[in-house]
Amino acid sequence: MSANILKAIAVTAELTGIELSTVALKAMDADLSAYPEADVLHALDRCRKELKGRLTLSAVLERVAELDGRLGAEEAWATALSADDEAATVVWTDEIVQALAVAKPLLDARDKVAARMAFCQAYERLVRQAREVKVPCHWCASLGHDPGRRAEALAAAVEAGRLTHAAVQPLLPAPAESDAVVAALIGGDDAKLLAHVPKDGRETALQNLQWLRAHLAERETRAAAREAQRATDERGQQAAVEARKASMFRAVQERMNDTASTDDRPLPKTLLVP
Repeated sequence: MSANILKAIAVTAELTGIELSTVALKAMDADLSAYPEADVLHALDRCRKELKGRLTLSAVLERVAELDGRLGAEEAWATALSADDEAATVVWTDEIVQALAVAKPLLDARDKVAARMAFCQAYERLVRQAREVKVPCHWCASLGHDPGRRAEALAAAVEAGRLTHAAVQPLLPAPAESDAVVAALIGGDDAKLLAHVPKDGRETALQNLQWLRAHLAERETRAAAREAQRATDERGQQAAVEARKASMFRAVQERMNDTASTDDRPLPKTLLVP
């Protein structure tokens, strides 16, 4: 029995216009003992501020249940609709997934109003059943195709306490090579690259960096030379093709000229008709 909860129950009851007997006070405390003390105190604080009638156990339990992390029906519906975008990553609960399955045929039939009603009814029923048997809220992620939006959605879920860092890490897109490190390597910013290297190992690390830069520079030079040679070879091949075309064109022209000259010559006298 928590002295803090007993005191909070008594104060809340008095402020809402009732006085609980010792037996009733102990009974309510026993019913609430299955829940975290912080949640019960928070629920009683809400009862003091929100109840217009007498304090009841069901009013406290209702507010305790709302602290389990599950969304309201309307917010859950909006979350469910976001799953229609295949590029988006959606973080949702088991109840949202199950309620969406109920509403999916109506969504496919383009009856969004009926789909929303079916979803909300199914979702509220599933949440109520889960809370009655004290099933904790379970969040999971449905991954979309866009890696950038995936990282944002998962980071937001971790910040909201819905997913843990350990659960999210395998779901994140593979990290790209650090642009800052690459820029430092290319630009020769040794201080930035060696900032985390122990002092006694910096000389060796600097020598390795110099060797790496020289190696990369050599590879770049070879690649540039190969590209230049390829371009030269392509130009030579193109020139040879053009030369062959010109030669063939001249040959055809010469043959056509020879044929025209032959046709213009006068026939031999022996072939003239007397």
